[in-house]
Amino acid sequence: MRDVSSPMSSHLPEYFERSLIVASKRDLRQKYARLMQGAIPAEEIEHGDEPMCNHSKNPFFGDILNSRLQRRQVLKGSLALAVTSMFTAPVLSNLRTRAATAATTSMMGFKAVPISAADSVVVPEGYTARILMPWGEPITGSYPAYSVENTGAEQSMQVGSHHDGMHFFPIEGQSPYEGSSEDGLLVMNHEYVEPRYMHAAATGTALTRSNVPMLDDNTRDADQVLKEINGHGVSIARIRKQADGSWAVERDPRNRRVTGLTAMEISGPVRGSDLVQTKYSPDGTRTRGTVNNCAHGVTPWNTYMASEENWAGYFVNKDMTPANEPNQAREHSRYGVATEKGRYGWEMANNGADEFVRFDASTKAASATEDYRNEPNTFGWMVEIDPFDPNSTPQKRTALGRFAHEGIVFQPAVEGQPVVAYSGDDARFEYIYKYVSAQPYQAATASGALLDDGTLYVAKFNEDGSGEWLALEFGQNGLTPENGFSSQADVLVNTRTAADFVGATKMDRPEWGAVDPANGQVYFTLTNNTRRTPEQVDSPNPRPENQWGHIIRWNETGNPTATTFQWDLFVIAGPEDDSQKLSGQPLDADSMFCCPDGLWIDASSRMWIQTDISESVVNTGDFEQFGNNQMLVANPETGEIRRFYTGPIGQETTGVVTTPDQRTMFINVQHPGATTTEEEFAAGQLISRWPDQNPALYPRSATVVITKDDGGIIGS
Repeated sequence: MRDVSSPMSSHLPEYFERSLIVASKRDLRQKYARLMQGAIPAEEIEHGDEPMCNHSKNPFFGDILNSRLQRRQVLKGSLALAVTSMFTAPVLSNLRTRAATAATTSMMGFKAVPISAADSVVVPEGYTARILMPWGEPITGSYPAYSVENTGAEQSMQVGSHHDGMHFFPIEGQSPYEGSSEDGLLVMNHEYVEPRYMHAAATGTALTRSNVPMLDDNTRDADQVLKEINGHGVSIARIRKQADGSWAVERDPRNRRVTGLTAMEISGPVRGSDLVQTKYSPDGTRTRGTVNNCAHGVTPWNTYMASEENWAGYFVNKDMTPANEPNQAREHSRYGVATEKGRYGWEMANNGADEFVRFDASTKAASATEDYRNEPNTFGWMVEIDPFDPNSTPQKRTALGRFAHEGIVFQPAVEGQPVVAYSGDDARFEYIYKYVSAQPYQAATASGALLDDGTLYVAKFNEDGSGEWLALEFGQNGLTPENGFSSQADVLVNTRTAADFVGATKMDRPEWGAVDPANGQVYFTLTNNTRRTPEQVDSPNPRPENQWGHIIRWNETGNPTATTFQWDLFVIAGPEDDSQKLSGQPLDADSMFCCPDGLWIDASSRMWIQTDISESVVNTGDFEQFGNNQMLVANPETGEIRRFYTGPIGQETTGVVTTPDQRTMFINVQHPGATTTEEEFAAGQLISRWPDQNPALYPRSATVVITKDDGGIIGS
């Protein structure tokens, strides 16, 4: 633990005061007011992000602090003192930390790579990076070769687009972390697609990364829609290390694509509810597909969890009131279901097929079993997939809650104890959740049933550095019919509304989580939130108009099932003049980064931090100093951070895992070339051709395989 004189405690107030004067209060107030009134136009909302949906009156930490200061009648300048008081020795007394047995040199034995704006992958001296499984590589079925001319059906047999979270499952199929380091199943998410790079008909047209090709009658070509849907989902492929040290896909009956059309079961408390009854599944037990799969999770029983993040915009609900205003149920409006057109206009496919019509959630019939008004309610879940059984049906585990799941991370399973997992809701001013199973983990019999029966909690961060887990359980904490909740299924379909009601803490876009295997400490990235005003600033979210992001961490009180915890900040990201490490010192040229997103802690407790500077701002203005998105390594004990990798132009660096021996690392490059403008695309002047570097090919998302030239452990 760090006592009251620790670097974090002594330097946070100074940083906090600097943060409060970063931007004009008046401008921020005006911007926030416009946002709350719905007056910020769609073009100012980042592509794929949700519009501002949290209009709850839950207090921000700034409100709590201001109230506290008023009670104490403190003088000007004492806000910093109030923040200092949050980090006293008693507050941190339960923060379990590892004995500092590993020297920094053994934790990070490489020279930091510099910031880069090149269209290439850069790794430290002594390392080699190779390409594996780019979008379009055939992995199953008839194995059709990649071409921009590929059909929608062919895409269902190829690696999907926009690679994201992933895991390497050793081929023995016994444990997700033990077994072969040269042969296994690589399972990865595909978050979304960039239509202009998918369709031959788009070539030479002026399309942005957000546009879709439209037909003259304002419909969409059905096969293009099919291709985009099949570009989503999850890829499962057997990969094997080759004699020359490279890796390659092997033909195997377990190779599989799970797409936006794959049949799925709805499990848990929501199964059979009238909230998920549709024309496709009148009994509310089934749905089709998974989309916008961002980060992931790995269960202790060796299955894969695919998240459903920014799924709401894929749907449209045009229901209107007599006054011609949007008239959506809360399970649509609280999540940002579109009111005019879905993100890709899939509902506008020109063949009128049912698998496309379902993306229009407008009321069209006398009952929910005759239309798709409830189709959005079958999305927003964690999806469990058995990678070793190609005939298994993916399960949407509804007890884990419905929101913009960035992913899920599990505490190490303990025989005879409940399973504990955490998930972030990746949207501005949303929440962090925890799930505790009702039944204990027994290795011999453990299965996904443990995720169907348990308690979902939401985090409340207190001003004194403590925290509480608030149960989202029907009948508890006011979640009753009198307050608008009719059942546990209702609570879970409306997870955000339930979290609003119980008073959860609004955070700066919770992204990936990670658990340190050495001590169970939990870390979450908070990537940014430019909509937080000075009045809303708080200790866990210490900046107004937060464009750089930070990482928060906590320890449960006593054991992972506890309903209280202690928290602090691990790093405040940003440039050298606006950042802070655990030591209290700013980040430097070898460590500066912003917009932390991907996060993973390996078996040796190295923390791998990945960045996602939006393609709308990367390498421009204030963000130019950070170059392309990157990956860094941190020592959780000392707080030292060092840049390990930089990626090509226009991409997000995401997804990271190693083989069990830690001698091969897999990371993903998502949407290279996304910063190409519509004019450049029309002229064929793409700013990235990664990874093929072939002027005849479009840029493609792909996996990067990193090895150490001496055969050693990655990062050491």
